[in-house]
Amino acid sequence: MKKLLACLQLCRFAAVFTAMADIFLGYLLTHQEGFESECDFGFLLGSSSCLYLAGMVFNDVFDRQVDALERPKRPLPSGRVSLREAVALGTCLVALGLALSRAVGIQSLLVAGLLTGCIFLYDGLVKSTLLGPVVMGACRFLNVMLGASTARFATGDPAAWSMPQQAVATGLGVYIAGVTWFSRHEAGESPRWQLAGALMTVNLGLVILIGFVVHWPDLLQRSWNTALALGFIGIIINRRLLAAVLDPSATKVQASIKTMLLSLIMLDALLVFFVQEDRLYAIGVALLLIPATILSRMLAIT
Repeated sequence: MKKLLACLQLCRFAAVFTAMADIFLGYLLTHQEGFESECDFGFLLGSSSCLYLAGMVFNDVFDRQVDALERPKRPLPSGRVSLREAVALGTCLVALGLALSRAVGIQSLLVAGLLTGCIFLYDGLVKSTLLGPVVMGACRFLNVMLGASTARFATGDPAAWSMPQQAVATGLGVYIAGVTWFSRHEAGESPRWQLAGALMTVNLGLVILIGFVVHWPDLLQRSWNTALALGFIGIIINRRLLAAVLDPSATKVQASIKTMLLSLIMLDALLVFFVQEDRLYAIGVALLLIPATILSRMLAIT
């Protein structure tokens, strides 16, 4: 049990539900009849989850020397998980994630392959550079697109890279770029100017999502309801972020990051509510917040 707990901590298991919510969103954005193929959806959900968890594992593999100084209690520097075990776990997760996407189709494998490339690019090369937040935002963009990778036009041609999923994925990608920038110095005291810049980036992502809703061709009452709900979530997030800007301590910054990550599930749920007539789909996505919140109290989410 101790080894299992250490592995769950290593792969930030509590946060995987945010990746699942993206797959729900991407799929339901592009399948107006709901789950047209439960099998394909399940494979995409599994693929995204495996690649997300693998990204967290390799994040700590590449950061093990820094973590030994700044976060010695984490699984790798504390010795609760060996380097060999971590690499084996991450490799198996990547292989399974790609295999599941291939079971859906070539288009899904292509998106999953691009996502895997961005994960390793971030973890191994650009994390500490100016490109770090951009590449992490690209990971979230591609995760939503993975959920939409089975989309087809009425003619039967692939439609994975078309609207509306591109607009939504862009908004969420920008949002996560801001979250990543905000978390850059989470282990210590963060520079206020960087937190302020990250705050504006997060809000830009929210504005893109709200713009998508209010510019929907067939403007409905739920457009305004969804926009208001997105704005309300934005207020909650900004309250946390402003507190961290005023007091850039590790505790305040980490609390803000947790709020932003968990809020992703509600953002996805609201967008599903907007595009799907059946409200049960949105409720199902929102319910992912329950295990994510409970597990985040036991397993670090950052």
